Amino acid sequence: MKVGVVGNTNYPDLHTILRRLAELAPAHGLSLSAEPALRAEWDAPPPPLDPATLDALLTFGGDGTLLRGARLLAGRPVPILGVNLGRVGFLTAADPDELPEALDALASRTFVAEPRQALDTSIVWSGGARRLERALNDVVLHKGGLARVIRANVFIDGENVGPLIVDGMIVATPTGSTAYSLSAGGPIVVPGVEAIVLTPICAHTLAVRPIVIPSDRHVVIEPIGPELSDLNLSVDGQIATILAPGERVEIRRSEERVILARLPGEQYFSRVREKLHWGNLTGGDSGS
Repeated sequence: MKVGVVGNTNYPDLHTILRRLAELAPAHGLSLSAEPALRAEWDAPPPPLDPATLDALLTFGGDGTLLRGARLLAGRPVPILGVNLGRVGFLTAADPDELPEALDALASRTFVAEPRQALDTSIVWSGGARRLERALNDVVLHKGGLARVIRANVFIDGENVGPLIVDGMIVATPTGSTAYSLSAGGPIVVPGVEAIVLTPICAHTLAVRPIVIPSDRHVVIEPIGPELSDLNLSVDGQIATILAPGERVEIRRSEERVILARLPGEQYFSRVREKLHWGNLTGGDSGS
């Protein structure tokens, strides 16, 4: 099995973990390749990673590293198994001490494959369009510089939901519902539910609330009003671009899925309780 490796070099333990990976991989029949940025982290660097040849991808870091790995695959249905070196790591599947089990699950193909919905985004203007990289978590429109509001029409399949006055707008997948959208007051949507979540950031009226729509809907965000400069559009919090006056954002469900690999026996709400401290009733009497 050909396994690619992506990692975050900001973690001080990365070199030790990659050395352990290199020791374990041959016994599992795994042939490693790695992104060039990791060459200094290996005692003997493996060949450069080629997404077109991979059977699986290992990411070492937090959720951001896994999101970057998903974009690197460019829509190829390659399972991604994240090893968490960060604090939360909600999307990752294993901790460093579980590396042997993770490699065994990959090699024996006993991992649980979770197809995750993604979003395709285009910036459109009167003369054409440009497509951005695919989002696994979310697409966010917000103001740069000083804290100022955005005025925008939001269309769902051509029907105008707005106009809205907000500090920003998050369009999230079920996977991304536990990320920025959750912090902004959006709902948790269990992966496997076919949906898109529209979550306003600090709406300037209490009547505006998050909306959950079917995943086959077409979402358009069209900024309006006098303040159309310094509009930023970000994909998964990592890829950012400036929205020029007269441009609009069009978002659709991607035809390709991102495949997350989970260890056997792992359950979604167990991860919610552990990582997000759901139902953490400590320090008080639960009785009446």
